[in-house]
Amino acid sequence: MVIKAIAREAGERTKVAVYSKDADVDCVGACVGMKGMRVQSIIRELRGEKIDIIEYNDDALIFAANALSPAKINHVSVLDMAEKHLEVIVDDTQLSLAIGKKGQNVRLAAKLLAWHIDIKSEEEKRQEIESQMAAMALRGAPISELKGLGDKTLAKLREHGIESVEQLSQMTPEDLMQIQGVGEKTVDRIRRVVTDYFERDEAGEAAAEAGPEVEAAGQDLEEAATPAVAPTPDAEAAAGSLVAEEASAPEEATGGEEATGPETAVESTPAPEESSQLADSSETIQTKTPEGEGEGESKDEPATSGEGGGGA
Repeated sequence: MVIKAIAREAGERTKVAVYSKDADVDCVGACVGMKGMRVQSIIRELRGEKIDIIEYNDDALIFAANALSPAKINHVSVLDMAEKHLEVIVDDTQLSLAIGKKGQNVRLAAKLLAWHIDIKSEEEKRQEIESQMAAMALRGAPISELKGLGDKTLAKLREHGIESVEQLSQMTPEDLMQIQGVGEKTVDRIRRVVTDYFERDEAGEAAAEAGPEVEAAGQDLEEAATPAVAPTPDAEAAAGSLVAEEASAPEEATGGEEATGPETAVESTPAPEESSQLADSSETIQTKTPEGEGEGESKDEPATSGEGGGGA
């Protein structure tokens, strides 16, 4: 058993970090003893001083979580390795226990580790992240995104605390002229470059806003082109019956024509007797026409002959 570190506030509380060279031996249990007999005897000697026995670990993050017991730790991170600065995140309900009475628990843990420890609750960490994001949003785009300014001009602006495009846009020409090495031509170039930057930014936002509208219009056209309601099984069955009826209708019409065909043929085709009568009538008509003409001529002839006879 090895005692690696001790942090004590005499008469109040002590933290002891122990380590076992044998992996099969529980270092904390060995120091506490059966039913706490070993540590209790020491507490009596120290007149009731509280003693926390914790397990040592070479990893500072694990060691910090052990040193802050009895609080339950959610997350431990290193903020600065050179300065030995840790950040510990605990639940809101564990914050007071991790800090201890008048900060005693975290103070002894920091002495035990020889690290600086910051303890924050989950809510405090969330608020801190939100504030950092808001600050980044206010800070805006860096001036390195400006196209048209040389490295020397950017370096001069940074020397005077100008880090963002928004800060540069709020400066007047008089303020820029106060920067050493910045003349009227440089001021005009800066204003022109800043103006072009914001115009490009506005054009990009307008294009981004127009994109969803164009997509929505295209979707509306597609919806208008496609049928709104898909045919149901009942509708398909009804359509199938209509097609079957239409297919059977020509067959019925064909059968009716075949049935009535002979009758029509009888009516349209004349009987043999009728056809002979029609032939005779046509011959009669043809023969009558010459006879009539002859009769007319014969009638004229008697008249002529009568005239002649009378003359005789």
